[in-house]
Amino acid sequence: MASISHLQLISLLLLSLFNATLSSSSWSSDRDIEYNKWVSWNVENYRRKAALKGAESIVEMTSAGGRNVLDVKLRLAEINKVIVSVCQNGTGDFKTIREALNAIPLNNTSRVILMIKPGVYREKIIIPRALPFVTFLGDASDPPTITGNDTALTAGGDGRPLGTYHSATVAVNANYFVAANIKFENTASHEIGSIGEQGVALRISGTKAAFYNCSFYGAQDTLYDHKGMHYFKNCYVQGSVDFIFGYGRSLYENCYLNSTAEKVASLTAQKRTNASLSSGFSFKDGVVTGSGQIYLGRAWGDYSRVIFSFTFLDKLVLPQGWSDWGDQNRDYKVYYGEYKCSGPGANFTGRVPWARMLRDEEAKPFIGIHFVEGYSWLII
Repeated sequence: MASISHLQLISLLLLSLFNATLSSSSWSSDRDIEYNKWVSWNVENYRRKAALKGAESIVEMTSAGGRNVLDVKLRLAEINKVIVSVCQNGTGDFKTIREALNAIPLNNTSRVILMIKPGVYREKIIIPRALPFVTFLGDASDPPTITGNDTALTAGGDGRPLGTYHSATVAVNANYFVAANIKFENTASHEIGSIGEQGVALRISGTKAAFYNCSFYGAQDTLYDHKGMHYFKNCYVQGSVDFIFGYGRSLYENCYLNSTAEKVASLTAQKRTNASLSSGFSFKDGVVTGSGQIYLGRAWGDYSRVIFSFTFLDKLVLPQGWSDWGDQNRDYKVYYGEYKCSGPGANFTGRVPWARMLRDEEAKPFIGIHFVEGYSWLII
């Protein structure tokens, strides 16, 4: 472990740098009307944003010599990067991830990159809202694993159950978080019919967060895509029940989704609760495979929204495709779409009548980084 003086030195270095930056046909007519409203809203919203973005880009690219422009806070944070290393054998600046995070001043304004060396880190990590611009960077050839086994029923410090929200091995409440080459894990198991075994590997509650080449391992409720705009690229997500869930507005590109279900389960449980919320999950250029039989999604919220495009759907996908979670009132409110998917599970013949095979125009709002307004904050 680093000495106290070493920790103080690192903290002072970080503080000084941060301070410097301060200077279909079976539908009823009512359902058809409701659906058409949805299509019109999404398409028009996309067109409006595309036009606005085009106008902004002309100004931004002219003023920046043809380059894309990040938002002001992020631009300053990237200019003033700070890099520290975490290594369990004591050869880095810190031996644990938690020590490194504790050394960062609250309300920091610089990108802090934690270079996490290979190993298994048995730590429960919470990144508070007052700690934005944190990056976890692992070795692509030997990614570090951050692991835990808390469940919704695990007793907290006050003796009461943690609940699903607090069961996360890693919880990120801050904005502008980035992770690359990291394994997030919750080893809690799930038995069919049991209650309280939700065990989250990662909860992301901050906005403008990106994950590259990361893996998420769990059983029930693996990835809590809680809220905010998020981008996942080249990631692997494994679980059995609702293993991607939440209110998030997220784009998953080139991601591999692996079911470990023993019988029937659901891949996603998206909780969009009203028609005005812009949240939803979009999966593009991915793979859905594994064991058991799965629904692509079930409606946790009345207006749940999930889209799969250009995705290989293996034979485990149930012919119905989607579930209303036992509430038929949701059938004409949810927005479940598929676009140019392939594989044995992509056969649309047996789909529920309220699932939609999207046309080109309908799919456009969901199949690019514009879905998460990524032009101003994504560093791809």
